[in-house]
Amino acid sequence: MTQNTPLSPLFPRPLHHLQDVTHRVLSAAQLRARGVSAAQTSAQCLPGGPWQHLLPGVYLLHAGAPSGQERLHGALLYAGRPPVSSRRTVPEPSDPGFGEAMVTGLAALALYGFASAPDLGSLHRIDVLVPRTRRLRSTRFVEVVRGAAPPAPVRLAGVPVAPVERALADAVAGLGDAAEVTRLLTEAVRAGHSEPAAVVRELSAAKLLGRPAVVGAVDALLAEGRAAAEARLYAMVREHGLPEPLWNVGLRLPGGPELGGVDAYWPDLAVAVELDTRAPRFGVPEEGRRGGNQGPARAEDPQWSAYAAKRERLERLGVTVVHLTPRKLREAMDQQATVVRTALMAADDREPAAYLVVLPR
Repeated sequence: MTQNTPLSPLFPRPLHHLQDVTHRVLSAAQLRARGVSAAQTSAQCLPGGPWQHLLPGVYLLHAGAPSGQERLHGALLYAGRPPVSSRRTVPEPSDPGFGEAMVTGLAALALYGFASAPDLGSLHRIDVLVPRTRRLRSTRFVEVVRGAAPPAPVRLAGVPVAPVERALADAVAGLGDAAEVTRLLTEAVRAGHSEPAAVVRELSAAKLLGRPAVVGAVDALLAEGRAAAEARLYAMVREHGLPEPLWNVGLRLPGGPELGGVDAYWPDLAVAVELDTRAPRFGVPEEGRRGGNQGPARAEDPQWSAYAAKRERLERLGVTVVHLTPRKLREAMDQQATVVRTALMAADDREPAAYLVVLPR
């Protein structure tokens, strides 16, 4: 096949050569760069012609219905086209023509492999995220979503895609079915796409937490996150050869008040592990809610105050409390196993802890 250059026109080009979706869907600017004039493009798109006008300024270079991938590329070409003032610039051959546009919403979740998201071919609408300053209208199957500060995209299947959390928020914004919202949010955690804290922060930023379809879904999301973190904690103990602890127990002094529950406890070594799976405080990063010099932020968080008070009581009694976050367990399990092992090994160097009654929780 002869390679196309800006001087070798596509008109008329044998359509059986157009195997790649990036060659089957082209913008007006990309066609001009390949030597196809506006008049030639219009002629190809006449009724019964071999090409179609897919979207404003975007053309499908074959007859018949577009595939899901072709609609996806067309949506990005439409939303990514440059402003009118710079459209006379000839695009570079390597420029896909997407500009700052990125796929978001259900289409993005389909690209991430969400089983609870429809496949691309069955989607009636493709959401495309662009900067707020872009003057674009939603049209046909393209829904333009504007953001004041769009996130850095992820590259999937050759196209720019919004991060999972932003894609989830944009998908939820267009859904009214609580069961559907719950399926999407819980799958995000169960399949390891994201952590509950990050998802809830994005939903909060989008002002979606008060919607009836979202309230119960967030509770299910946090419960799913808790279950996933516990499963990773069990795996960490067994895969890294740590002694088997007592799981999910409550502690109290003999004849005294309850001291609170912990996720894992080694009574002979007086070491406890607690998972930080609190509902996220909006605007406070997950890692910022634990450790470090957070000062006032902690004091304003009732959940953190309760955690800190329990930890202080236990440590006064000689118990070492190791806090682990779901994110660290997911991203750096080896490192977290080393932290726990170090605490267990240091038990012999500490003063004996007070005797505590262990209760099932």
